[in-house]
Amino acid sequence: MAQAAAGFGGQGFSLKGGGDRFVLPADMRNAIAHASGDRVLNVGLHESWPCLVGFGGDRVAQFDAILDEQQAEARANGEPFNRALRKANLWSFKRHLFDASGRFVMNPSSVKLGKITDQIYFHGVGDVITMWNPQVLLALGDEFAVFKIYCEQEMEEALAKGKGK
Repeated sequence: MAQAAAGFGGQGFSLKGGGDRFVLPADMRNAIAHASGDRVLNVGLHESWPCLVGFGGDRVAQFDAILDEQQAEARANGEPFNRALRKANLWSFKRHLFDASGRFVMNPSSVKLGKITDQIYFHGVGDVITMWNPQVLLALGDEFAVFKIYCEQEMEEALAKGKGK
């Protein structure tokens, strides 16, 4: 039985390589594989940021609890909550198999949703990994300053090496 993930932290960057493959950072792929018992990166659209989210199979088992928490929070704040729509969005993810080195091919619908081109910046935020088109991220406001600084650093390091991590 898979254990719950302790959380995703850290950052990474990948250039699209041969066979249109990206590389999931080692710490993140190991956490996903450990927590969910397989090498499957589930990818969906972030609920409010212009990026994708990646997670292991263990998170799927938490969807009802996530919905309960979000619904309670919305009620406490006097905000509307469309549970059916939110549930549909949570379940609208694509499974991406990755190999032992973290290489995976991004599904065309995920590419379109995330506006992914030939680069991905990964940023762990606890329960999910955010996956960004760096240009989209770098165009955002100051509330994403930390993300932007780390993205620039990861991108510079990867481009200097001529490949993604």
